[in-house]
Amino acid sequence: MVLSAAVMWGTTGTARALAPAGASPLSVGAVRIAIGGGLLVAIAAARGTLRTRWPIGPTVGAAAAVAVYQLAFFEGVARAGVAPGTIVAIGSAPVFAGVLAWLVLGERPSTRWIVATALAVVGVALLSLPRPGVALEPLTLALPLVSGLGYAVYATVTKLLLPGRDNVAVAAVAFGGGALLLIPVLALSDLHWVLLPAGAIVALELGVVATALAYILFTRALTRLPVSWGATLSLAEPLTASLLGVIVLGEALGVAQLAGAALVAVGLVSLATAPGAS
Repeated sequence: MVLSAAVMWGTTGTARALAPAGASPLSVGAVRIAIGGGLLVAIAAARGTLRTRWPIGPTVGAAAAVAVYQLAFFEGVARAGVAPGTIVAIGSAPVFAGVLAWLVLGERPSTRWIVATALAVVGVALLSLPRPGVALEPLTLALPLVSGLGYAVYATVTKLLLPGRDNVAVAAVAFGGGALLLIPVLALSDLHWVLLPAGAIVALELGVVATALAYILFTRALTRLPVSWGATLSLAEPLTASLLGVIVLGEALGVAQLAGAALVAVGLVSLATAPGAS
């Protein structure tokens, strides 16, 4: 489920790049959460699982993490390029998640997770090396790192909210709350691009597939996996983003990036095939 969700997330950068010219990164992120959050809330309401007690701290934290993650991600991808922006954002998340899960949830990292994550992070570092003609400024790297931290916070807080609650309702509260926090961004953005056929397709793909469906799968998986494992398995996203960046957008991968992709794949296979990982 995590790997399937990660492949769906891996389409976000390419979808953003294919959006109409007037679509700003911030407006794309806000529209994605508005559509995805609204759909998740509708599904959870139809299931009758929203009416339960929600602790204020973790609930607000999940919504805020979603909002920060999205804005930093799309702005970072716009500045750094689809492949490097996605790679740095999601590649940093397992380290952040491993530390947060240990401190907040008491999840001690296993030896297999440490080895798999180390391989994957080294691979991500190679994947994130600047391509020819691409200069990565400090802010260009900072935004994807902030996004990775926001994702790790979201995953950790979600794990706190899941016990005794429906996974779809947890995702709905996080993304519905994130959508509310992003209303000012929507209000101040030019959204005419959404009315264009290409814009509508991009908005629906991001909202329905890469958000609602993907996070239903991810939150369901977190009921059975440690946060750190979920974050590391999510590294299938930069692999997907890199592949799409090359095939669809014509971005180049050198020898170092290809070696990095191989290391990420080895780390993912190592973790996904661990005893009891299913």
